[in-house]
Amino acid sequence: MQVSIETTNGLERRLTVGIPAQEFDSEVEKRLLEAAKTVRLNGFRKGKVPLKVVKQRFGASVRQEVMGDMINRTFYDAVAQQEVRPAGQPAIEPKEYTEGSDFEYVATFEIYPDVALTTTSGFEIEKLVAEVTDEDVNKMVDILRKQQAEWNVVERAAADGDKVNIDFAGTKNGEEFTGGSAEKQDLVLGSGRMIPGFESGIEGMSAGEEKALSLTFPEDYHSEELAGAAVEFKITLHSVSEQVLPELTPELFKKFGIETDSEEDFRAEVQKNMERELKNAAKTKLKAQVMDKLIESNEVELPNALIAGEIRALRGQMAQQFGAQAQNLDLTSILPDEMFTEQAKRRVSLGLIVGEIVKQQEIKTDGDKVKAMVEEIASTYQEPEEVVTYYYSNQQLLSGIESVVLEDQVVDLLLSQSNVTEKSSSYEDVLKSAQSGE
Repeated sequence: MQVSIETTNGLERRLTVGIPAQEFDSEVEKRLLEAAKTVRLNGFRKGKVPLKVVKQRFGASVRQEVMGDMINRTFYDAVAQQEVRPAGQPAIEPKEYTEGSDFEYVATFEIYPDVALTTTSGFEIEKLVAEVTDEDVNKMVDILRKQQAEWNVVERAAADGDKVNIDFAGTKNGEEFTGGSAEKQDLVLGSGRMIPGFESGIEGMSAGEEKALSLTFPEDYHSEELAGAAVEFKITLHSVSEQVLPELTPELFKKFGIETDSEEDFRAEVQKNMERELKNAAKTKLKAQVMDKLIESNEVELPNALIAGEIRALRGQMAQQFGAQAQNLDLTSILPDEMFTEQAKRRVSLGLIVGEIVKQQEIKTDGDKVKAMVEEIASTYQEPEEVVTYYYSNQQLLSGIESVVLEDQVVDLLLSQSNVTEKSSSYEDVLKSAQSGE
């Protein structure tokens, strides 16, 4: 096998592989002889078809089959010989073949870049520190009660927090605009679902009343046609309902998977879950800072093939939110590459940088930390032992946990080499900070 390689552009390489004619033709001949033993053709008994006839009828397809098998067999031997690591699948182009001559093909692909780490220590990191207070627990309990609340129709004017049933029709310069009208629409006042002034403008209205609201769409509204536009909404209010929160009873506790007759135990379980959420949010925020610093301090050339792969993965994750409906959607047009490009680049960059740190520092996955993470995940289920067993019997799931743990070990190492200052915060602010990435 003859192999040559050339750099075409950046990380792209063009690999030319030549397989001697004798080796190629010998394999074709071997397969034709095997086929001759079993092939059936009119006018010949099974196994008695002359090789010349078999070659005429099946020679072209057998050569194509041999080409494919030899490409698969020789490509990775060739890249190993040239000591390169392909990033993504290669584009294979067989050269025109003439019987009796060497078989050649060209493989074009990108390689993984050499990652030269510049800075991995001395980062300025801010660690948010907070506790779950009784007030936080009370707020969460109220949120849980609201999730199970009932709505009772009342004969009074609408107020903030009420649910109203309305018709509305929006016009711009006297003309109705798309999406600006609805009938018998439920709306909770103060929910922020509508543009500024819409919900507050309904407050004080009673059932059967009509009202016109002159409003202005926000300048950053997603529709260019309506951004910053002055409009008028005609409102007809049909009913007003007020929220009635359920009592804290064992029946309510069960709806949240908590088997207890005690309100104190219920609040304790709620606080436990909040503390777990707070711990994860603070960890997420801390980790994001470290990763941001790594990207800022270490420039890496990114293979387009890896970026494309991450874009496909991100699109697939978002498509899962559509459920069964996604089967009938053109996801590429609805979810174009541009939606995911920056996030994909970040993922690829971090993967390469973190991988190089793992390699240089010879970091191995800590089995005890893997076990602790699996057990923490399992603790949120009713049968934790079964969940632990399931994770350890599913290599794909376990590999995902191992990857997260290995990345966490890298973060811990970098934090030990950084200047970390603590900042007092609140439960709500830590969660918002982690969610927003700010």
